[in-house]
Amino acid sequence: MREDALRCALIIAGSVGLLVFALAPVAWMAWISFADRPDLVVQGEAAYGLGNYVDVLTEEELHFLDYFRNSLVISLVTALAVTASASLAGYAVSRLRFRGRVLVPLAVLAVSMFPPISIVGYLHRIFSQAGLLNTHLALILPYIAFTVPLGLWINMSYFAQIPRDLDRAAMIDGAGRLRTLTHVVLPVALPGIFSSFLLVLIACFNKFLFALMLTVDYRARTLSVGIAMFQGLHGEMPWGSLMAASVLTCAPLVALTLLFQRYVVQGLSAGALKG
Repeated sequence: MREDALRCALIIAGSVGLLVFALAPVAWMAWISFADRPDLVVQGEAAYGLGNYVDVLTEEELHFLDYFRNSLVISLVTALAVTASASLAGYAVSRLRFRGRVLVPLAVLAVSMFPPISIVGYLHRIFSQAGLLNTHLALILPYIAFTVPLGLWINMSYFAQIPRDLDRAAMIDGAGRLRTLTHVVLPVALPGIFSSFLLVLIACFNKFLFALMLTVDYRARTLSVGIAMFQGLHGEMPWGSLMAASVLTCAPLVALTLLFQRYVVQGLSAGALKG
């Protein structure tokens, strides 16, 4: 009995410790974002309000809304393109029998292992010569290349869990390979496809290096780089504006994850039971 109680206490203590370790920086960030004088927070002399949020959303020289729009457009287009291509590739690799089938995902994974910093200089030169520097396309193309392996491996794992009897039954009923994919397999694999879409979207939303090297101003620059440039705009570190912008950036991603996490898990369980 004592061992069970001790084990339970250790589990609770460890869980609480990990929770505090993970959430303490977020809480501090949110707290500073409401302070009008972050340097006086420790002394207890700072006043609190929504001034930093108003400044971030209304000051034109910060271009926060432009950065947010760029991040949203680039991430959505990349996630849609990766999800579409990775779904078809995942179905082909997991379902069809062809020579070199095993080498395809390994080759894609090997390409993704190249460090982005090793090719960003060449990409800068190529896009500059092509007139694509400081455009959305200059970020979408490398983002697709570096997130396709993530989408491919996630979709492969989900397609592999779907019984092949569904394909055989559909083909016996006269459905072709494409109709089997769109009407039978994809509806069952939809939770996995959506989870890969969500992960790719978040990964692209958070990328920094390519956005730093391949963009010049607010017309294509994303949030991660735009927030880092706040210091250059003011000549000093505007901690209140930085924290407010960080909260506004993280909030949609956190809400999106919390909103659809249960849907993804329930959808996977339902699909497995139906299979």
